[in-house]
Amino acid sequence: MKTPISRLRTVGIYEGISYLLLLGIGMPLKYMFGIPEVVKYVGWAHGVLFILYMVALLQVTLVHRWSIMKVAAGVIASLLPFGPFILDKKLLHTEEEKALLQKKVA
Repeated sequence: MKTPISRLRTVGIYEGISYLLLLGIGMPLKYMFGIPEVVKYVGWAHGVLFILYMVALLQVTLVHRWSIMKVAAGVIASLLPFGPFILDKKLLHTEEEKALLQKKVA
């Protein structure tokens, strides 16, 4: 987690996992089996991770001067169940391309 993009990717993965746990396990346990405690704790963790994701997205935006479209894609990705994983794949691809260009220049 040395770069802003690596931090965004890491937090995004955890945020995406917490969202899937909340939707896939917590909500069914609450509404089908009457166990609301899971939603309370997983929801709290997801909320903290969501805030950290937004802070990481802001940092990447400021450091790398992302366009409004990239920022919007990052925000929308955080709202969709598998969005952070799709964004992570695109960010990884971009990072790999940059690394290849740097090797060719050097």
